[in-house]
Amino acid sequence: MRVTVYVSMMNAAEVFFYFIGYALGGWLLENVYSWVTTGVFFKEGFLYGPLKPMYGFSPVLIVYSVNESTHWILLLLLCFMIPTVIEYVSGMLLERLFHERYWDYRQLPLQLHGHICVSFSLCWVLLSLAVVVLLHPLFQSLYSHLSGVWGMLWPMFAVILLADLIVTVRKRSRAVRGRQPV
Repeated sequence: MRVTVYVSMMNAAEVFFYFIGYALGGWLLENVYSWVTTGVFFKEGFLYGPLKPMYGFSPVLIVYSVNESTHWILLLLLCFMIPTVIEYVSGMLLERLFHERYWDYRQLPLQLHGHICVSFSLCWVLLSLAVVVLLHPLFQSLYSHLSGVWGMLWPMFAVILLADLIVTVRKRSRAVRGRQPV
């Protein structure tokens, strides 16, 4: 198996295209899940815009870590480990830095610090397999059709994402400082 860790500037636009697509898809998935389970479509996330970065990073890491010759057991392991580790690290950092829990699995069995649990990690396996087998080939085709336009637009999307990140971190940091006793 070949693990790709180097992304050249030539394909940075393509990687960012996939990241944005999956992060937007994750935002939609979480909001539909919220709507089905709570009756409320909007579920607050870390960023103000309609992106869930965890859902962008995990699929990108997985699709760039596998190829056609990857053994299915390794594929399953990566589909379990990559999203689970990203979810744990994200939950831990968000809680430590901003004193917020955007999800909480403490009431579920086989969980770790409320940030991850086996039942959702198994869901990540299924979602990740769907991405690798079904969705990513469609994204690749879409990118091949839009690459010329995307080549001109992706810096603007990167600036928008960076601006959202800066505004979010500033506002959430101020909120944390406001809650802490002086």
